[in-house]
Amino acid sequence: MKSFITTAFGLLLATSLCLAQPKADSGFTLLFNGKDFSGWKMNKTNEPLEGKTEAGKMRFIVKDGNLVIDPKVKGDMIINTVQEFEKDAHIKFEYKPDGKCNNDLFLRGMKFDIKKGDVKNIKFDDWNSFEIILKGDSAEFKNNGESQKMMKAKPGKTPFGIRAENGGIEFKNIQFK
Repeated sequence: MKSFITTAFGLLLATSLCLAQPKADSGFTLLFNGKDFSGWKMNKTNEPLEGKTEAGKMRFIVKDGNLVIDPKVKGDMIINTVQEFEKDAHIKFEYKPDGKCNNDLFLRGMKFDIKKGDVKNIKFDDWNSFEIILKGDSAEFKNNGESQKMMKAKPGKTPFGIRAENGGIEFKNIQFK
């Protein structure tokens, strides 16, 4: 009986660990591994965040496989991917904003606010899906499959940035192709 319980517990633990690991969709590559900030850097200092699970004095943390902006920690700061984007690209992720969320996304000279009133069909305190589709110099931003806006992207290479401004938000399954 003891052996059965130990085996069952081991299988349950292994299954939960497998479920917590993000997996990129077919044709996509993960930008966030769910374990640490490898592949990310601080915006102003370019400090690499390889292997770290917190950044910006705990403003950004990795918790339960998610990239979390902690609303209790104050500070207006940005983390960027090491990966840069120049031409056609498709970035997608899931996010869970709190009711006070007012945080931003940056890519190729464009800024997109994730806040009440700016994002149609946003679900607060629940998971949403978001996509940025770059084609040449134009970009489409989609939330939960619905187009939010089209913008003109500036030329050149830039990273994908996430700004912690106000309120809390969690991100998972951040990926690109």
